[in-house]
Amino acid sequence: MIDKVLRTQALATKGFMPEKEGDALYLAACAACKELPKLPIVEIGTYCGRSTVWLGAAARKYHAKVFAIDHHFGSEENQHGWEWFDESLLDIATNKLNTLPSLLATLRRTRLCDVVIPVVGESKVISSQWSTKIAFCFIDGGHGDEPTRSDYLSWAPKIEVKGLLAIHDVFEDPKDGGQAPYKHIYKAALDSGEFVEISATGSLRILRRIKIAG
Repeated sequence: MIDKVLRTQALATKGFMPEKEGDALYLAACAACKELPKLPIVEIGTYCGRSTVWLGAAARKYHAKVFAIDHHFGSEENQHGWEWFDESLLDIATNKLNTLPSLLATLRRTRLCDVVIPVVGESKVISSQWSTKIAFCFIDGGHGDEPTRSDYLSWAPKIEVKGLLAIHDVFEDPKDGGQAPYKHIYKAALDSGEFVEISATGSLRILRRIKIAG
């Protein structure tokens, strides 16, 4: 289990990861780092760093690094007029959402700056310049059709065989939530024949890569 102090700090961080799912994310990241030592963790969609604390704790335990990728302007559902808009995250100078200061504060508070490397930019652009295989990829970025499809196509091929793909907000039933992560990441991965599901906790799904395409 994650260190109790870090777990408390994760739960005190602004974000949307329930504690049981955070614990499951931590255990999966630990398993991937143990299976594929020296390969990094990549997080797509960092927000203020709630889930990043669980990932950072796993990385520290296994001497790995987390690359936390986010443009920090907020996803569609975080904007004015949407359910998950948080006015406290507005940049006063621009009146636009900016979650980067909150992430940096989280990393300082949790003392995870040595294992978590924030990467500021668009997921697709960063992926196009990324050549290293990864042990663990957690996709929790924009939840619309285009961003989920793009994140899967951009990052799933970079996961090493035996590495893990974690997907948040997977809802098979439309009554429970949006369908994009379910259709464009979870189902796409399983239908590819390259991944198998190994665990489900709430809306968090963990898949293992079993082979490379072709």
